[in-house]
Order: sequence, then C-alpha cells, then structure tokens
Amino acid sequence: MSHSILEPGMFVRHPQHPGWGIGQVQSRIGSLVTVNFPDEGKIVINADVVTLEVVYSF
Repeated sequence: MSHSILEPGMFVRHPQHPGWGIGQVQSRIGSLVTVNFPDEGKIVINADVVTLEVVYSF
C-alpha cells in the first residue's frame, strides 16, 4: 500500500507495535505521517520505512 492514500482522520495500526492500539492519522507531509495512538501518544512515522495497516472498521 502506498502511503499517499493516508489522510488525516484515517485509522491505522503499526504492524510492529500492535500494543499501541488503533491510531488516528493527524497529518501526512510526504512520507512523514503523524499518528495519535491511544496507548502511546503522537508518533511521527516514516511511511517509506513502515507500512501502516489501514483499519476500515473496528
């Protein structure tokens, strides 16, 4: 999946950190995606390195 589909408001999971829970995308500037995870807080992720999993329903 290309990170270009990630938009603010979308819900995602970090595949290497499932314990962080389902996060909400706050912003995306190029490949840098800021996600607010309920159990970890705001994290800036380089989507060229980590492929976030989009959560369509939960």
